[in-house]
Amino acid sequence: MASIPSQGKYKHLRACLLCSIVQHPTDFKKNGCPNCEEIMQMKGSTDRISVCTTTYFDGIIAVIDPESSWVARWQRTSKYVRGMYAVRVKGRVPEDVEAELESRGIKYRPRDQTDQD
Repeated sequence: MASIPSQGKYKHLRACLLCSIVQHPTDFKKNGCPNCEEIMQMKGSTDRISVCTTTYFDGIIAVIDPESSWVARWQRTSKYVRGMYAVRVKGRVPEDVEAELESRGIKYRPRDQTDQD
């Protein structure tokens, strides 16, 4: 479960480009992404964090019960851990991540809301 960042850390928050969870860079470095670390591989890598996350995101949603939250379903985060999620994330995952998703039969959908259902 992601924690709510303290007020002084708001300026440095980053959103994962794949799942949109919002965390401080030190949390990504220490623990990786709690939802997609297997694919994103950010744990312990500052370089990987800089290409797999972004500071360009809009809005934050607190998801407490992902499975029963209609907002989490709408945001496509209902299968993820509790935490803070960006409403919209600007940017795309690196090409190697897109290729890995494709090899697993998963269609990549950017979280900038340009690919609406």
